[in-house]
Amino acid sequence: MLTTPDLWPPAGIQVVRRANPAGRVDLPEIAEHRVSLHLSKRTLTTCWESGLSFMRLRGHIDLTPAHSIGGFDADERSDSLEVRMPSGFLQRVADEMHVCGARIAVATRHLLVEASLTHLVLAIDAEHGAGSPGGRLYMDSLGVALAVQLLARHAGPLEPSREGLSSLQIQRVVDFIEAKLDTPLSLSQLAAVAGVSRSYLQREFKSKKGTSIHQYVVSRRVEKARVLLLNRSLPASEVALAAGFSHQSHMARWMRRLLGVTPGKI
Repeated sequence: MLTTPDLWPPAGIQVVRRANPAGRVDLPEIAEHRVSLHLSKRTLTTCWESGLSFMRLRGHIDLTPAHSIGGFDADERSDSLEVRMPSGFLQRVADEMHVCGARIAVATRHLLVEASLTHLVLAIDAEHGAGSPGGRLYMDSLGVALAVQLLARHAGPLEPSREGLSSLQIQRVVDFIEAKLDTPLSLSQLAAVAGVSRSYLQREFKSKKGTSIHQYVVSRRVEKARVLLLNRSLPASEVALAAGFSHQSHMARWMRRLLGVTPGKI
């Protein structure tokens, strides 16, 4: 039996419609879990994490855990619908379901095709857009249904962060990045090297190094490309691949952004 019905479910479900421009699309760190539904017909994007290109189609869903960052480069503008769920909301649902005693976190997922999640996101958006005619109880019920789906398919315990990553763990990750710069790197790979979860690694790496893993990898790739270009031993197209970029224009975009110059100028 719930002992505090006036406080349950906790409020805070947000709906955000995003008009994403062509080029860089940032998902900055926020305190809520994101469930993002792609609304445009098709959008070619390049993932920051791996450097790989993916075609996002209408109905694809991305999950971004609270306190995580993400983003991609898009070849054209696109629209998306984002439902933001407070960590406390998901945790309370997990407690009521007796999922486990640990803190709960949503796992990072990309390009999911799940009808149940899509229907709930659209229902929450419709209710929000209509001014919540069903009242808070109905909106909370939709939020609980969404939380149950996330818990059933895409959530797990969050490691405690009392001690943080050791300097040895950080160095192992850095060494692995340096050795594998010319290959597609994933957060899953790097988390396995450190022996922690992806969300935990993101948070602790930024705390220890002062920059996100993605920004660190990109900066190292840009530096490697700069050195190779100065050596004049390879054409720019091969330099891009040797430095881990998916193609030459991808390399040029990041060089302009971080160095303020094009590969040709270097």
